[in-house]
Amino acid sequence: MVEKSVSISEIKSIILRLFKEDEEFRLAIAGLLGLNTILEELKKLREDFNKFAKIEEERWRQEEERWKREEERWRREEERWREAEKRFNEFARIQEERWQEAFKRFSRLELELGAVTESMYSRYFWDDLREELKASGESVLEKVRNAVVDGVEVDMLIVTDRSVYVVEVKVKLDIGDVEALLARAEVVSSRLGKPVVPVLAGALIGGDVRSYAESKGVKIYSY
Repeated sequence: MVEKSVSISEIKSIILRLFKEDEEFRLAIAGLLGLNTILEELKKLREDFNKFAKIEEERWRQEEERWKREEERWRREEERWREAEKRFNEFARIQEERWQEAFKRFSRLELELGAVTESMYSRYFWDDLREELKASGESVLEKVRNAVVDGVEVDMLIVTDRSVYVVEVKVKLDIGDVEALLARAEVVSSRLGKPVVPVLAGALIGGDVRSYAESKGVKIYSY
């Protein structure tokens, strides 16, 4: 019997076919080549990676849920702060309106009190001046409160048979009031053609104001 020789090409085809079709053959070859250990390590590595990926996925899911809770908490906090800011702004607006109203009332009260006080000082001054005029024999021809001469306002204008008294009445007097009085007196003098006596009457008159006024020929009445 004559044996048929097998070519290398046929051997290769047989081996390839066995690799494809025969698992036991594949494992045997893999064992001879030491591939089983590598395959087991790769399999274990893949299992470990899958476990790690699953753990990380769970961890990230938990982190995502935590961040969602934090985001919701911050959203509620933001809403609470917006509401608090709204209430504060409303409170500030109301307080501002109250302060403005209180300031208006205080300003009116201050104005009214100033007017009453100046009126009282005007009366005091008139009582004093009237006695002085009577003692000097000077006759009063006219007395006008809040007089206007050539567009210039005068707190009190007293005309006698000898002169004209131009009076400025204030609670607190300063040097500016002296200058303003002298300017008014000049207008009145040129308009009425009589000697003018400038007078300052008030309560709070500093020494420097008094000295300056007297140096300018202004009479001072302090109450």
